[in-house]
Amino acid sequence: MPRTKVRTLLSNARTRVRPALSPARRVLAKVGARVGSAARGRAARLVLVVLAGLAGGYAGLLLGGHATTAVGPTDVQFALHPSVDGGTQLRLPPLGALDLDTHWGPVAIEARVTSLRPEEARKLIENDAELDRVTDQIAGQIRHGVTLLVLRAVGLCLALAFLTSLILFRSWRRALIGLGASVAGLLTITVLAWLTFNPQSVAEPRYTGLLANAPQVVGDARSVAARFSAYRAQLAHLVGNVSKLYSAASTLPTYEPDPSTIRVVDVSDIHINPAAWDVIGSVSTQFKANMIIDSGDLMDHGSKPEDKFADSISDLKVPYVYVRGNHDSKGSQKAVARQKNAIVLDNTTRAVGGLRIYGVGDPRFTPDKSTRDDFVGADQLHAEGASLAAKLRAAGGEMPDIIVTHDPSEAEAFTGLAPLILAGHTHSRSTKLLPTGSRLFVQGSTGGAGLRGLEKEQPTPIELSVLYFDRNSHRLQGWDDLRLGGLGLTSAQIERHLEPDPNRAVKPPAPTPAPPPTSPFPSQWPSTSASPSRTPERR
Repeated sequence: MPRTKVRTLLSNARTRVRPALSPARRVLAKVGARVGSAARGRAARLVLVVLAGLAGGYAGLLLGGHATTAVGPTDVQFALHPSVDGGTQLRLPPLGALDLDTHWGPVAIEARVTSLRPEEARKLIENDAELDRVTDQIAGQIRHGVTLLVLRAVGLCLALAFLTSLILFRSWRRALIGLGASVAGLLTITVLAWLTFNPQSVAEPRYTGLLANAPQVVGDARSVAARFSAYRAQLAHLVGNVSKLYSAASTLPTYEPDPSTIRVVDVSDIHINPAAWDVIGSVSTQFKANMIIDSGDLMDHGSKPEDKFADSISDLKVPYVYVRGNHDSKGSQKAVARQKNAIVLDNTTRAVGGLRIYGVGDPRFTPDKSTRDDFVGADQLHAEGASLAAKLRAAGGEMPDIIVTHDPSEAEAFTGLAPLILAGHTHSRSTKLLPTGSRLFVQGSTGGAGLRGLEKEQPTPIELSVLYFDRNSHRLQGWDDLRLGGLGLTSAQIERHLEPDPNRAVKPPAPTPAPPPTSPFPSQWPSTSASPSRTPERR
């Protein structure tokens, strides 16, 4: 058959078949659209059912998460609360609250002390052996309260998840799907809390409340760390502290820190704020401090009229170790040295309260931007510190336990010469472990940055720390960071930290050539007749 005829036949066949296939195609397209729409609708409904189950379950978890149980001599109410980052809070009304980073997740635990049984509390206070005896008892009581809390929370969680899905969708099958979603959510929260659980958090609480109650609540860093290695024992000690505070006695018990602990109050950048003296005096008295270390910027302009501000140092009744800051003149330094309890360090080492302390004043005098050393860079300060560190190392003899400077850039040059290096200047508290094993501890402003602290929308907080040292090893064991904001001279936030490895080795850094400073130090100090400059400065 000729090819042209075959092509003609095929063309005619297609012409006849196409009209017949068009309706079929349209039917298949409609069926496909309906199937796709139905699938999308089922997926959307499934998502809604899952979300309803999770929402109902979460609401049930929070509504059912309440239980009250006896813990030692107190009655404690446990409750679950929504949270972004989890954790546990112990509320001690009206004394304040302790926050513990026990776990991470969308649910936080609150434990509120609601009442105290005076007779049991009296036995616990008067007999140290009683505190040890109730350790296991307290652990069991807390376990009972938490178990009751979890059972109630889980029961109401599942019930509300099922009922929410049933009411919204009027389907037993979808209600069961909502219930399953709630179960999956519970398992996720449980696994997350289990994997992030941190028993050490009880030894590192954050306290918020009256400053006068802080030492009794948080206890002594070294005694907590050394005596209570187990989680349940730390809880027992915490309950003991709370019991003391809630005692029916007419006065609060005296804070008795570990006798083998040296306690140092670390302050900096007071900037002639008289409110700082009240805070420093209160903290040093209540925490039974052995000394105070000030890393500089006591004054604002280093002028003679400011010298009288240093007279309040003699009221503190404990040794006051001081190094000059970049806002302090040589006249400021002499005003401090005139105080009977003051110890001024300027490239010198002194033994104070059982610790060897080396300190050096800031090589600059920069009270304002009109001063020519105002733009001395971090490299120059580091070079100046490296030169002093080399001389200190070459001198031989016993190395210091603490090194104190004003600027952190200069402080880092002393790495490897002491386990702890203190500084200030930045008005922002921070700490880091240097590669040599030395810890650099930068204090915030204990004077709230002076008047310039009011220039921001929120006033600069008043910050200081209590450092705990072992009397035998002279090593830092832990520290409490205190922060007071606004007018809060009687209200404080206190965060406990423990040194992870107090007895770590401290080794000298790798030798590197240190370039000499590129500008002369120090700059001209103001004369005794100098008056305060009005020009603003940077720090």
